[in-house]
Amino acid sequence: MEHAIYLVTLVGTTLIVAAAFSSLIAFRFGAPLLLLFLCIGLATGVDGLGIEFDNARLAYFAGSLALAIILFDSGFGTPLNALRQAAGPALSLATIGVILTTGIFSVAASYFLKLSWLESSLLGAAVASTDAAAVFFLLRAGEIHLRERVRATLEVESGTNDPIAIFLTITLVEIIAAHANPEANVLATNLLLGFLANMGLGAVVGVLGGFGIVRLVERLNLDHGLLPIFVLTLSLMVFAAAGAIGGSGFLAVYLAGLIAGNSDIRAVTILKRFQDGMSWLAQIIMFLILGLFATPSQFPAILVPAILLGLFLIFVARPLAVWLCLIPFRLPRPEVAFISWVGLRGAVSILLAITPLLGGLEHGRLIFNAAFIIVLVSLVVQGWTVGPLARRLGLIVPARLGPLDKVELELPGSAHHELLAYRVAPGSPVARGERVPRWARPSLVLRDGRSMRFQDMGRLAAGDQVYIFVPDRYPRLLDKLFASRAVVDPEDADFFGAFAVDPARSAAELEAAYGPGLTEAEQKLSVAALVSDRLGGRPEYADRVVIGPIELIVRDVDEKGRITGLGLSFEPTAPVARVPVFMSAGEIGDRLAALIRNWRRPAEQQAAGDVPIDTVAPGPHGQKATGEG
Repeated sequence: MEHAIYLVTLVGTTLIVAAAFSSLIAFRFGAPLLLLFLCIGLATGVDGLGIEFDNARLAYFAGSLALAIILFDSGFGTPLNALRQAAGPALSLATIGVILTTGIFSVAASYFLKLSWLESSLLGAAVASTDAAAVFFLLRAGEIHLRERVRATLEVESGTNDPIAIFLTITLVEIIAAHANPEANVLATNLLLGFLANMGLGAVVGVLGGFGIVRLVERLNLDHGLLPIFVLTLSLMVFAAAGAIGGSGFLAVYLAGLIAGNSDIRAVTILKRFQDGMSWLAQIIMFLILGLFATPSQFPAILVPAILLGLFLIFVARPLAVWLCLIPFRLPRPEVAFISWVGLRGAVSILLAITPLLGGLEHGRLIFNAAFIIVLVSLVVQGWTVGPLARRLGLIVPARLGPLDKVELELPGSAHHELLAYRVAPGSPVARGERVPRWARPSLVLRDGRSMRFQDMGRLAAGDQVYIFVPDRYPRLLDKLFASRAVVDPEDADFFGAFAVDPARSAAELEAAYGPGLTEAEQKLSVAALVSDRLGGRPEYADRVVIGPIELIVRDVDEKGRITGLGLSFEPTAPVARVPVFMSAGEIGDRLAALIRNWRRPAEQQAAGDVPIDTVAPGPHGQKATGEG
């Protein structure tokens, strides 16, 4: 017995160490990290090294706890400004998008796998949610700086779509297991009532639990070593409480993390570091267990149809669902195309595919194997192409800040304050002699191994190590002071335009200098207001507006979304691929209006007696050309 304990511990820790080392390979070559984790699990399973693990309940239990930890950390690290910026598109994708993906995918699944409609919908629900961990690891590994709106949409969608997919999957398993009447009206009623109760209870428990976590952390003077464990335990209590009363525990734990992470909670730096490590551990354990649970020798029987389903999901179901959900939001076509492509399936899909086995369904193992293969196809096809596609679509922007060497330290008894340690970067504003604001003056400066007060140092120099004691909600300006300039090379200078434009200047001056064809109302605006109006009132860093012969580029915005820096170029300076599909509602309306105008114009001309309608044809640029009838 004692020997078995040591052997199990040795094997388990060896797998975790191997998974941790595989992250170095992923960072080096940009490989999907989840794919490596799953491959390690498959290689050590029954068809690899021979470790037999066939306990579906244990796999689902461990995976659910790991997913709860990941979702709490995801919510804790999601800032409210990202939620506000992308709430509409992301929540549309997380709700309607999951349902549409399930419905579209189920049509192909019933054809390729010869499953019933309910079983096909079950497989569709299992693979309908995206895996945020895989996506954002690839973005970090490739040092990809995405546009903030795109990144926020993907982040919020990935954190909120799991509860919807989980609810659909479990509900369909219960209906199939109970041999319910498969009539559409009965199924729709069950889904609607169950969805409202499940999500409503989960949301209430999550909100109350989030505020409860904050109050307890503030009231109890726990040791800093115990505090992160206390918070993690409370988050799992929220997860369990919501599930126990029939709510969505996954939605509840995500909302609890969102509220706790955006409050003035004590020791936030310590909590973030601990949760980051626990989230990595949870991902490794979940992926390894799911890899061990799979039986690759069963894959060949359905390999071809499962691969075809994976390609259908990538190229048809996900893009169509994304386009339908994002039509009302007037997002540019490249952004819609990228969001539709970055729909990587991962551990959640495999975890949900275990539920048919738990429900004792006849085709439970077939559904699990198909979902596993679909996830592998998604990771191989999409996982390797996220970075190249973002560059191709012109969604990569230069980093807002240059090199920044910063360490956050939290001191005992310093509630809501942090000790920040900066190393002054060459070319940063303070290194160039810019005045340091009174609230940002260092408490201590280290230079050449000597420590002294800021008042005795004079001008800061590159390489100085400075320590600043500030409130934990310090302004973003502090990072800008000690970082190098955002535009650090000629390519970035080209991206942001050759000339700087004062955002406060009148737009009439642009009209007088370049003649872009502004209306009288637009000429009364400032340049910043003009650009903001052209962007729908939501300007973002690196946004671009073409006005006649010039292009205006947003170089920076403040915390309130106001434009503080603009560049001007006479030629487009950023690559933007032409995307023939994914039109927004505004573009569709414009096309319809143009068609109506073009349709009515010949009729009006004929009524006016200008020329017979059959002698008028549009020229290559829309002009009219006449010819013999």
